Amino acid sequence: MRYLGMSLGMALALGLTATFGTLIPPIFHGQMGTLFTTNFGITTLIGIVIALVGIVIVGKAGKQKDDSLPDEVKKKAIKEFNYRKGILVAIFSGIMSACFAFGLDAGKPIADMSIAQGTPVLFQNSAVLIVVLAGGFTTNFIWCLSLMIKNETYKQIVSLKPAQGLRNLLFSALAGTTWYFQFMFYGMGSSKLGRSLDFASWTIHMAFIIIFSTMWGLILKEWMGAQKETKRILLAGLLILIFSTVIIGFASYLKTYS
Repeated sequence: MRYLGMSLGMALALGLTATFGTLIPPIFHGQMGTLFTTNFGITTLIGIVIALVGIVIVGKAGKQKDDSLPDEVKKKAIKEFNYRKGILVAIFSGIMSACFAFGLDAGKPIADMSIAQGTPVLFQNSAVLIVVLAGGFTTNFIWCLSLMIKNETYKQIVSLKPAQGLRNLLFSALAGTTWYFQFMFYGMGSSKLGRSLDFASWTIHMAFIIIFSTMWGLILKEWMGAQKETKRILLAGLLILIFSTVIIGFASYLKTYS
């Protein structure tokens, strides 16, 4: 997002995250055969392919915008715009972010233990998040603390008037809580898909993040100056992403009533 903007950066990074995070777990568990031999499995794969097509189209719109605008215009909305550096960061972060899906998949025994202790099935994945998010918290805490010391931004909390420092802490807590809610609700929805289609929930999650990040990119005027054709391509990609979630949801319906 720093070098490409929210809309293009999210589309590229999460496109890779969706691909690796969705397909590798069933391959690892030897479930790919079932996906090709059942109606709900084939429908799920069709939904995933449609989602990936939508992601590619959104990325194409971003590339077309990049090619058509001069650097000074692009940097009005994204001050540190750098397409080459942004692509490299997006590829790295996209592949590594798929590890979150692997963690959720590997945490199924924790979810089972949670259910055995009386946790409602709807909230079974919340117990897994405690373990999965611990690693991300540790690395982010150390990195952010080092940046706060290096840039002396810690003064925005400890050296301001108490009311201002408290306000910064409250807004930080609100941002963290809002960020966590995405995974809590994701876990709830994932539990409704069932174990055999659980992997498909990752595609839905990534698709909706791309949709809303692109919307925010439009609000923040990252697409300012882009041609109408480019914006039409962007809209087509978003509609395809939305349609893919409907297809995957229908696959869950087929599994339930087949």
